[in-house]
Parts: sequence; structure tokens; C-alpha cells
Amino acid sequence: MKQTANYPIAIVDDHFLFASSLSKLVNSYESFTVQFQATNGKDLQQKLETAEQLPKIILLDIKMPVMDGFETASWLQEHHPDIKILALSMEDDENTILRMLRLGANGYLLKDIHPDKLKVALEEVIHKGFYHTEKVAEHLLHSLHQPAKPDKDDFRENELIFMQLASTEMTYSQIASEMNLSPKTIDGYRHELFNRLEVKNRVGLVMYALKNGLIEF
Repeated sequence: MKQTANYPIAIVDDHFLFASSLSKLVNSYESFTVQFQATNGKDLQQKLETAEQLPKIILLDIKMPVMDGFETASWLQEHHPDIKILALSMEDDENTILRMLRLGANGYLLKDIHPDKLKVALEEVIHKGFYHTEKVAEHLLHSLHQPAKPDKDDFRENELIFMQLASTEMTYSQIASEMNLSPKTIDGYRHELFNRLEVKNRVGLVMYALKNGLIEF
């Protein structure tokens, strides 16, 4: 006979059939029970507001409408940092995995994982605080040996706007006017980005931003 579950789990996935099957699977594990399902980050926010207790772990998909897994993980880190996040996705590329880990995910699993490994992952996240498969460990090790590829989340909105405008023929004074900021503030952005990205001039800044998909022509 199954013991009373100790750890509430939430599932955030917009595919109803998968989420329902996953819910049944998790409920079959001793000491775990699914508290609720949500279809995206916004739906999760609403359900957390009315939940009698917060889930210990959120099984989080990445590609979802309205509010995807990246946005959801970022929001959870800010508003509910004690809730553990276990990403569960079909996306297996290195950049996606590392981005989710940078946003605070305590583990990253592919949706074709064996049910026994999912149970182990839940238990390790509860007791150790994290769970990494061999694949994720390889990506983490690989990332240590090369510079991290920048992501738009690594920059403030005004920095991205500044880089976009810097790719035009506008002068720095015109950029300041366009952004409704003082020339001194624009100079601050310029010096900060030059130093952080290790570029020497405006052309280098624009080339860096284009190469890494931070701006568009």
C-alpha cells in the first residue's frame, strides 16, 4: 500500500496528454504526489497564488505559449527561490541546457527518460538539491573549457537597445536623444560594454552583437 506522499510536485507543460501521463507516473512514486498541473508560466503563477501549499519541485517544460520555461524559471528564481526546478524537455542542445541551469534549474532531463531515472532525479533534487545526467555533466564540463556564449538575458534592455542603435549611422548624441537619455549615460553604456565584451570600438561592438544574435540588421 502506497504511503502518504510527503513532497508535492507541480507539472508545467502545455501538452495535456503528456502532462496527464506524467502526473500518473509521479503519483505512482512513493513520497511524491502531483499537487497541480499548469499549461504555462502564467497559469503556474495563478495556481501558486491559490495553492494551499507550495510545491517542492516543479517539472518544467521549456517550449510553451504565453510564458515559456526560460521566463518561468527566471520568475521562480525571483519570487519563489526555495522551489526546486527540474527541467523536462525535448530540447537537448547545449545552449538550451546551460541557459536553464544559469536561470536556476536544479536539473535537466529529456522527456524520453526512463521512469526509474525520473524517480531518482526527484529524490536527488529533494535530498541533494540537484540532479545532473551524464549528458548534462558533459555539457557543463565542455562549457568550462570555452567562453560562455552570451544570451540576451545577460544584458539589460537598454544595453540591447543601445547596441541595436549603434549598428545604425546614428551618432552617440543622436542615440542618446532617441533613447531619451543623457549623452553621459550613453557614454557609460559604451564604456561598460567595451570593457565587458573586450572590444575596442563601435565596429567591434556591432560585430560581436551580430555574431551572437544580440541585434538584427
